[in-house]
Amino acid sequence: MADNHSPEMRSYNMSRIRSNNSKPEETVRKFLFSQGFRYRKNDKRLPGKPDIVLPKHRTVVFVHGCFWHCHTGCPDYVRPKSNQDYWDRKLKRNKSRDIENRNRLDELGWRVIVVWECELKTATREHRLDALCKSIVNESWKSL
Repeated sequence: MADNHSPEMRSYNMSRIRSNNSKPEETVRKFLFSQGFRYRKNDKRLPGKPDIVLPKHRTVVFVHGCFWHCHTGCPDYVRPKSNQDYWDRKLKRNKSRDIENRNRLDELGWRVIVVWECELKTATREHRLDALCKSIVNESWKSL
C-alpha cells in the first residue's frame, strides 16, 4: 500500500515528533516537581537515557508513547498499514531495546517505572500520577 502523504508532507510530519521534552513527559515532570520530587532529565549515563531520574529514590521513569513503544491492547497503538516491513522491524527493535534497557537498569539496581501516554489522558491522569508518586516512595519493591 502506498503512503498517503507526499514525501514533503511525510518529512514534515516526522520532523514534528520530538524524542524528548514531549507533552506527556512535561506533564509528568511538572507533577513530580509540584509534589516535591527533584530529578534529572534524560541522564546519558544510564541505559536508555531515562526521561526522569530520581537518584534519591534510585528510580527511573520512562514516559512511553503508545505507538512508538507498541503498547499492546491500547487503542492508540495502531499498526501501520503501509510499508509494513519497515514499521514492523522498527517497532520490534524499539520494543526489544526497551526490554534490554530495563534489564540493564535492573542489574544496576535501579527501579524502572513506565508511564504510558494513554494513561495521561484527562480522564485517568490524576489517578495515574498519584499512583506514580506512591510507587516512587514505596520501598516494598526491594523485597520482590
